[in-house]
Amino acid sequence: MSTSQTQSSTVLLNRLISLKETSPLLLVLDTIAQSSYYLIEEFIHHKPDAVNVIYVSFETIDQPEYANSFIGASRLPLKKLMELIEAHYESTKKNLVIIDSINSIATHHLSNFMTSIIRPNVTVLATFHTSVPEPDHYDLPNYPSSSTILTYIASTIFEIVPNSHENEDANDDLAQMKIPKDLNTESFVINVTNRRKSGRSLSYQFHMNTRTHEYTPIVQQVEQQMDKQQLLKGLTTFNLETSAKQQRAKESVELPYLEAQKFDAGGAIVYEFEKDDDYDEEDPYEDPF
Repeated sequence: MSTSQTQSSTVLLNRLISLKETSPLLLVLDTIAQSSYYLIEEFIHHKPDAVNVIYVSFETIDQPEYANSFIGASRLPLKKLMELIEAHYESTKKNLVIIDSINSIATHHLSNFMTSIIRPNVTVLATFHTSVPEPDHYDLPNYPSSSTILTYIASTIFEIVPNSHENEDANDDLAQMKIPKDLNTESFVINVTNRRKSGRSLSYQFHMNTRTHEYTPIVQQVEQQMDKQQLLKGLTTFNLETSAKQQRAKESVELPYLEAQKFDAGGAIVYEFEKDDDYDEEDPYEDPF
């Protein structure tokens, strides 16, 4: 990534977090390893004072101090919830709707719900927990999943990755629903995907420290290409993927017959005599060199 690209990516991130960039749906993908809490706090830290904050709670018990309105949505019918959200809009201000768990909205109602609450002066900041299993839809077997629908309609996607995501021991603990001590901290990595009106998609990766409010672009731009591991998925019932530990072990193996590659130019035959070899020094045709 060039210097100009690094600067432009940082400017874009700052504009998104301060709500200066037009983006109707900001989707945050978090996990059990790193929740969206600190990223939401970063949005609140940078938001203009005039923004009207409406907090829609499916998981949060107490109203956050920064919220102008608080809606306990866990027991509300969907239609009533949409009416309440709309009732708290202020037409003369920019409105920020924070949804702490969009997982609670049924998959087949998601599109209708999102289109009904989005307005020209409204930005929706919704968290989707990717660690929560999605229910099977036996009545609609071909219907897309909630994550597919949300990532399709979102104008900007923030994927949160813990700093120790390459730690295999941590991944094993998380698979057993155990959270290691070094996870879910104020410092983490985010993959940001922003879709422009032209249809162009910009993807960047940052290291974010919400305690110091510093964002450091990670040098390589995130490429939306399938790597070898992704290409192997679904081809067979066998596990063809290679873990990071296995890849390191593979790269450390010293392959045989590499001595011939040490010559500066051309090829060479390397022959080591053994005690049982029948070699006649007077016969030039038996000279292996």
